[in-house]
Amino acid sequence: MGWWQLNADTLAGSRFVISPFAETFASLKLLHAGDPAHPGEQAWLSRHLPGYRALLAADPVTGPLVRAGLGREWIADFLTPTPRGDEPFAAEVARVRATAPDVARAHLRTALAGPLPAGLDRDDLPERAAALLEWVWEETVRPYWARRRRVLEADVVARTAQVSRGGWVSVLDALRPGRTRWLGENRLQINLHEYPPREISGAELLFVPVTVQRAGWVAWEDGVRYAAVYPCTGVLADTGDRGVPAGLGTLLGPARATVLVLLGSPMSTTQLTAVTGQGLGSVGRHLKVLREAGLVERHRAGRSVLYGRTAAGDVLMEAAGGRPVIPPA
Repeated sequence: MGWWQLNADTLAGSRFVISPFAETFASLKLLHAGDPAHPGEQAWLSRHLPGYRALLAADPVTGPLVRAGLGREWIADFLTPTPRGDEPFAAEVARVRATAPDVARAHLRTALAGPLPAGLDRDDLPERAAALLEWVWEETVRPYWARRRRVLEADVVARTAQVSRGGWVSVLDALRPGRTRWLGENRLQINLHEYPPREISGAELLFVPVTVQRAGWVAWEDGVRYAAVYPCTGVLADTGDRGVPAGLGTLLGPARATVLVLLGSPMSTTQLTAVTGQGLGSVGRHLKVLREAGLVERHRAGRSVLYGRTAAGDVLMEAAGGRPVIPPA
């Protein structure tokens, strides 16, 4: 397994950041795999996979570059520059484009654990990689970025609250179960690969959520900045069809109906605020009305208060044409 050695000050100073580039690279991985984790990813793939495949089919170099860059067990490092937080996509992708050609080829050989295919022995690989990532951003991520950013912000809020309740260990063990965990003795396991541990004490440590559920990787600038990218909370990540049935919107109002739709899975007020884009006071008023109507109930989980639909709320959703109610196993 791979792990990082860090002191208490480094862990205490670590933080969560949101990166449009990380979201874009995770989306590229999903396009390449074509393997959705939930209906939201399936709908997104149905919309964008044909265009992606057509783009690669028209270019004899970029397709092999993607396959080599994603590697067998290791991603080519130049494709995943370390996020710095509060950076626009253009600034992040510029670091890919600025990679020296010989460095890019070396990273690809590492990812492949062998020699480069003949067609990739060329100097324009960083430019081609950057251009592809720009296409993925503009065509498949940017149109949804406002919503995705709210989802990621909700995850950061939830993780930060978890740190305050149970400390960093409780958060680290839950980022990528089975892959990321606190080993004790100042050691953080970051994946299952076998390579020498890295001493990162004194560097900046970042945790970066993405909405793609089967994505995750690590990145670093040696001695300066290290990042672990992880999939955000699954209930928040499903950005599929959560549309409000017309009749339900007429009955409750679109904003309040949206809250009821989202509460098919328990969520906190803070998460609802981040995901819907509504103000905290508005969400609170909607929850009060829905609770008084018997459509929503709340319960405490540790120091958090979570809201979810009641059986009556599920029946109303089903009657209004929402998603069918699936009884618990």
